[in-house]
Amino acid sequence: LSKGARQIECTLNGIGERAGNASLEEIVMSLKTRQDFFHLTTNVKTEEIYRTSRLVSRLTGMQVQPNKAIVGGNAFAHESGIHQDGVMKHRQTYEIMTPESVGVPSSQLILGKHSGRHALAKRMKEMGYQLSTKEVDDLFDAFKVLADKKKYVFDEDILTLIEDKSGQTNDAFKLEYLQTSSGSGVVPTATIRIQHKGKITQEAACGDGPVDAVYKAIDKITKLKPRLLDYKLAAVSGGKDAQGEVTVQLEIKKGITVRGKGASTDIIEASAKAYLAALNRVDRKKAISTKVDPLQEKV
Repeated sequence: LSKGARQIECTLNGIGERAGNASLEEIVMSLKTRQDFFHLTTNVKTEEIYRTSRLVSRLTGMQVQPNKAIVGGNAFAHESGIHQDGVMKHRQTYEIMTPESVGVPSSQLILGKHSGRHALAKRMKEMGYQLSTKEVDDLFDAFKVLADKKKYVFDEDILTLIEDKSGQTNDAFKLEYLQTSSGSGVVPTATIRIQHKGKITQEAACGDGPVDAVYKAIDKITKLKPRLLDYKLAAVSGGKDAQGEVTVQLEIKKGITVRGKGASTDIIEASAKAYLAALNRVDRKKAISTKVDPLQEKV
């Protein structure tokens, strides 16, 4: 760019095959914060970077590493006492850009089980989400369920709820019920109930651990038997009551893979949601290409 180039090949979150691509967010913010050097501008609305990054992460099933510049969870975190003191006195000492400039929520409003619809709606508006009354009501129901399990509900938790709700709209497979049993000297078992296009089916299975048992029970219902290529678990927020976010990668048949994400304070439930999210991607792809019911014919 400093030598005259005016087109950059880049992707959000730097995703791409092999080692990935140049990160759009890093390039855009470099140009914005160093206009004195580059003398260039873009038409990118930088306040939408963080939300769009999360959207890309959800749709692709590829997690953003915590230490990722600009959009990583630790990008604007300060643990060192000296750093914290410096940030409080003069934020630009340690931050070349503000969290708000890329859309990272920064309010200290704490939500919990006693928070009402108005507080939730206000926080979502501050985070950049314009939701209808019905959408707020639907999200509030899920918020109250989560708030009963956690002492505090953080912005990361709210984002996960929004992503979870938006991803369920056209899901073919929906989790209705889940129960597992495991322990020392006990064969891990799982009973799961899934709704598929209005029909509810229940199955049980044993496995090498509760997660394996859940996945085998799901396979019995869906008639799909994908190979689990990757399984990752990460905490959405801090604390021992934090939600766990599971990301899975499944191979449906050789060369064809899908990813799915699921979150819950119960990591077994999160694992089931992630597996079903991946299978729903298969169902959507199959519906578009062949209009075949995956319960009637294997992929």
